[in-house]
Amino acid sequence: MTKFLDKDFLLLNETSKTLYHDFAAEMPIIDYHCHLPPADISENKKYENLTQIWLYGDHYKWRAMRTNGVEEKYCTGDASDWEKFEKWAETVPNTIRNPLYHWTHMELKKPFGIENKVLNQDTAKEIYSHCNDLLEKDDFSTQGLLKQMKVEVVCTTDDPTDTLEDHIEYSNQSNRYTLMFPTFRPDKSMALENTGEWNKWIDKLESVSDISIDDENSFLAALLSRHDFFHSHGCRLSDHGLEEPYSDEYSSSDISTIFSKARNSDKLSIIEIHQFKSFVMHEVGKFNHEKNWTMQLHLGAIRNNNTRLFKQLGADTGFDSIGDFTIAKNLSKFLDKLDTENKLPKTIIYNLNPRDNDLLATMIGNFQDGSFPGKIQLGSGWWFLDQKQGMINQMNSLSNLGLLSRFVGMLTDSRSFLSFPRHEYFRRILCNLIGTDVENGEIPDDIELLGTMVQNISYNNARNYFGFKDK
Repeated sequence: MTKFLDKDFLLLNETSKTLYHDFAAEMPIIDYHCHLPPADISENKKYENLTQIWLYGDHYKWRAMRTNGVEEKYCTGDASDWEKFEKWAETVPNTIRNPLYHWTHMELKKPFGIENKVLNQDTAKEIYSHCNDLLEKDDFSTQGLLKQMKVEVVCTTDDPTDTLEDHIEYSNQSNRYTLMFPTFRPDKSMALENTGEWNKWIDKLESVSDISIDDENSFLAALLSRHDFFHSHGCRLSDHGLEEPYSDEYSSSDISTIFSKARNSDKLSIIEIHQFKSFVMHEVGKFNHEKNWTMQLHLGAIRNNNTRLFKQLGADTGFDSIGDFTIAKNLSKFLDKLDTENKLPKTIIYNLNPRDNDLLATMIGNFQDGSFPGKIQLGSGWWFLDQKQGMINQMNSLSNLGLLSRFVGMLTDSRSFLSFPRHEYFRRILCNLIGTDVENGEIPDDIELLGTMVQNISYNNARNYFGFKDK
């Protein structure tokens, strides 16, 4: 019997073990998409206890706890930090076969050094005390943890109106190990479903850009000024959280009318809202192409399904799910319009519905143009798909219909500084996938070739693709 979480965890044959231990394990990390708070990195924050660094903001764990019958006060409410941790420890044994069980114990093993012990109600106090003692040490500050995990680059997710003061302050620190860059996330710029909130955002954009916004042209000028500002502070990616791709036809007069109506808080039709989203996405795509940025499209989430709890707790609290949107034609039109104008930037497309893996794996091949290896990417298993089977399915689709060797690899998409073992999880799964093919005689037993491929997917491809530069 194989021991749980030993050194060969998820590595089921000798070739897989060689690929992981000799090639993948020690590669640095480029975490090109996450939701870590920039202020916590800049301030080199130390967390008071394991609950604060592990459970605050983690809607994955909250969903599991609620499913296990845990009251909301122990998830997002006013229970003490110990009480919240105790309820999580009681929940963990019931997460077996959910990726949370793997992640939990991988994160206790690294960086906290807890081996041969699982988290449950009986071990909760001992583990909590052990981890809390370590969190007092410098190696367990936010910057200390990033260094321990060999995270060379971390890209946060930031609104265009953000001042980036934390990024700027951190960039001036001489002893930093990890580079931190912002990511341009302009979702609010096109959120016309609520014109009241949109107008508040436009007023803020007007203020930070120092551009008077009275029509769609001045709006674009202000948005471009923020794009320029982000670029000057190392940003090389935009990110877009979309239910579906937007590629509706529109004219300049359509956009002028829609913008005017929105500024006046007049009611807009669904068609008008989609036309404006199509307009913004196209223009930002052109901004990205001009600066050699990468555009990330996160497709397919239905957010805030539970109205009662959304009103009580707000967004990003664990009430989102996989959607079943029709994406092929609109995505093709969106990419094709930019390509026809020779303005298509490097693009990563993440899908949340696993049924769309093959669809997207073929779609990206339509727009590879030889200008850069893997210019258009099928993004890694995302959100509900960043688990073992989700990763395997994504890599199999990419292997069958594209070039796995040009894949830019894994990211955390996380709000927690303890989530970096997800890169290890991914690398182990990758090495086992390739190693199994070798053992089955499906690909040559050329360990140097395959080892280089594993290292490229783990790190080198991302380093070359994004072209991050320190100031």
